[in-house]
Amino acid sequence: MFGNRIFIAFIWLLFSFNLLYAQSLDMETITSYPFPSELTSAATGSRIALAINERGKRNIYVAEGPDFQLRKLTAYDQDNGDEITSVCLSFDGQRVVYVKGGDHGAYDESVPRNPSSLPLEPKVQIWSIPFAGGTPVLLADGDYPVLSPDGKTVVFAEQGQIWRAPVDGSQKAKRLFFAKGQNSSPKWSPDGSQLVFVSSRKDHALIGIYRDEQTPIRWIAPTFSRDASPRWSPDGKKLAFIRMRPSGGAPDSLTVDQPDPWAIWIADLSTGEAKERWKSPVNLRGSIPNTNGSFNLHWAAKDRIVFLSNLDGWPHLYSMPAEGGQPLLLTPGHFMAEHIGLSPDKCTLVFSANTGPDKDDIDRRHIVSVPVDKAKLKVLTPGSGLETFPVFTGDGQRLALVSATAVQPGIPAILNLSGDKKLDLIGRKLIPETLAKTPQVVPTRVEFKAADGGTVYGQLFEPKEGLSKKPAVLFIHGGPSRQMLLGWNYGDYYSNTYALNQYLVSRGFVVLSVNYRLGIGYGTEFHNPPAAGRYGASEYLDVKAAGEWLAAQPQVDAGRIGVYGGSYGGFLTALALGRDSRLFAAGVDVHGVHNFMGRVSVLSAEPAPDKDLAIRLAKESSPVSYVDSWTSPVLFIHGDDDGNVDFHETIDLLNRLGKKQVDIETLMVPDETHHWLKYEHQVMVDQAIADFLEKKLLKKII
Repeated sequence: MFGNRIFIAFIWLLFSFNLLYAQSLDMETITSYPFPSELTSAATGSRIALAINERGKRNIYVAEGPDFQLRKLTAYDQDNGDEITSVCLSFDGQRVVYVKGGDHGAYDESVPRNPSSLPLEPKVQIWSIPFAGGTPVLLADGDYPVLSPDGKTVVFAEQGQIWRAPVDGSQKAKRLFFAKGQNSSPKWSPDGSQLVFVSSRKDHALIGIYRDEQTPIRWIAPTFSRDASPRWSPDGKKLAFIRMRPSGGAPDSLTVDQPDPWAIWIADLSTGEAKERWKSPVNLRGSIPNTNGSFNLHWAAKDRIVFLSNLDGWPHLYSMPAEGGQPLLLTPGHFMAEHIGLSPDKCTLVFSANTGPDKDDIDRRHIVSVPVDKAKLKVLTPGSGLETFPVFTGDGQRLALVSATAVQPGIPAILNLSGDKKLDLIGRKLIPETLAKTPQVVPTRVEFKAADGGTVYGQLFEPKEGLSKKPAVLFIHGGPSRQMLLGWNYGDYYSNTYALNQYLVSRGFVVLSVNYRLGIGYGTEFHNPPAAGRYGASEYLDVKAAGEWLAAQPQVDAGRIGVYGGSYGGFLTALALGRDSRLFAAGVDVHGVHNFMGRVSVLSAEPAPDKDLAIRLAKESSPVSYVDSWTSPVLFIHGDDDGNVDFHETIDLLNRLGKKQVDIETLMVPDETHHWLKYEHQVMVDQAIADFLEKKLLKKII
């Protein structure tokens, strides 16, 4: 009897310690991190600007060398859910231009959103403010501003046309010219006398050059193709651009990926002659890159053309002479290149990559540099941190970037490229003291196998204390072109889920964040697997393997494994609950896709040859097909102004599950988008996820 009392007291002590640790962290504290974005620099000098989101209050911050003291430039002190995007500095750094509003990350980024449900109609607008400080000036309704080289004029997109406005707002904006189609991607010539742009016309696209009101638009080598990504030569006498196949032709297989080739063309503007200088092989590796920046086309120094391709099985940088020739692989190795930029002298490329001296760097990001004409890589920021979005200052002496670790959210930093090469965390003071003092778990990298032998990757978060058998949660990212990392993520949506995972650990859960096939960071074949998505959902093999791996861990209670995810992660969460309720005891499906059957383009006058197979696979890949085997409790969350996943996706599945004996809870957020633009909505959603998983999976010890 006495021994039993000692045992009960010991168990209660463990539980009390775990509860005490859990109470040391609340949702508002762990989500109070500042989130930097839109980092940019002036073409000359050392001035930088960026947007920082502090609990929904989004503002422009600026800094200048040599001390780079961050200074808050705007005073937007309310959380209305207004994004700040397209931050740009004038050539001399005297003026900052930016966009307020929209939902950049949605399929139609320039649609006004109103997550605060304000009575006044929201707008997407372009603003300007002096670097030295002052009152912001409204330039116009529009998006995607581009400053002229002299810093006096802004051109921008509005309703498919290109407009212009003086940067100081002294005159009303007016349409620069008229051209058929959706016109976008304006770029000034080096001397500012001409503007190149892309005119998209549904099944084809043209490259045009505007000079003035009297001169007709000049179309560059027009043909039956889709042209994109125009880039001026440094002297303004030539253009490089991408040429792709137009849409149309006989229907091909829907269920097997087809090559999507492309080519680099160079146009001589003095003669009007344009020639193909390189074309991709007609295979899957040679297809259009679908990672950050896509082609990443640059006209670099030494008359070299830089681009990104998956030719060797990884998203890597290549360069070649502008006159053509064999491309040189600049970045060999098993890693990917992201967030690519060119130095002011156009001799050096910088980018973030999941490579470095540590074996775990495949799940991190570091800043890497390479000359434009030789494969001489240099990792500039080795270590256990995560560094992204490098931007040269105009003088070429420093890099501005975003720096994070496993326990420190991303903040702006400056890397001195000469001398001690010290990384100066200029945004350290932005981190609230309560968050800085909050204990966080350092995740560990794990690998395991799926049923078909494929390697699955993930990061494991474990409580520091607690019972020997703990409940567990599987987190599934969205995208699916994402990679969760060994630290605070560089994406705003995934900084939030990283914070939520830390919170769940503090509540006593073991958390596994799974990187499944279709994601980035592990090579082209991993990113583009066969039989995936609506035509087989092979990526679910990785999700199920992750659940089974968790169940096999000695510290995990196999009967208390939950799952949650948003967007594509919501789709895979619903698939997990429908197919494997015995494995996943509860789940939270956040704005997930649930029915692929209406998304198969087979009902045309000339159907695809494998239309019957496509329909069958779409049905087998849809969560709505597994309602009968779905028994686990579920919480559905969706905002009804979602610009990425139709709100009806959740309504449809709810109606189907409502006829079954399934424990269902819901949270609908009126006027909110896919990205939780209001901070209070983000906290509410996070807390609802955590509370539901805790209610269904945590067992009290008495």
